[in-house]
Amino acid sequence: MEIRAVSKYVRMSPRKIRRVAELIKGESVDRALGILQLTHKAASKALYKTLKSAASNAIASEGTAKVKVENLFVKEIKIDGGPTWKRIRPTGMGRAYLVRKRTAHIGITLIEKKPKVEPAAVKKTRRPSGTENPSVRL
Repeated sequence: MEIRAVSKYVRMSPRKIRRVAELIKGESVDRALGILQLTHKAASKALYKTLKSAASNAIASEGTAKVKVENLFVKEIKIDGGPTWKRIRPTGMGRAYLVRKRTAHIGITLIEKKPKVEPAAVKKTRRPSGTENPSVRL
């Protein structure tokens, strides 16, 4: 099962968002949300909202009985460039500079992984002293 959430027209450069997105690729949703809360970058706020939306979409589509947030992992984060707003900044001597205000589209895909059940620890028993390999002596 793959669940997806998309935020469009985020008013931030895609390059800046990709730096923060690398931190949470492949992490569990709980851990990724914690990482984003402690990251001091403006992009972490937009990623946090999108990740929370993806987790909510997973729970809403399958129901709380089937999907647990602990089993959700970030499979893919795709940061694409959106439309660029072009503004003009007046400068000296009658000139004008072009100011590009970039936007981004954030797409997050989650998958559900079942937790691995560890087998019960097998207790090793010692062999009696006479059954060791006689060719190996210390």
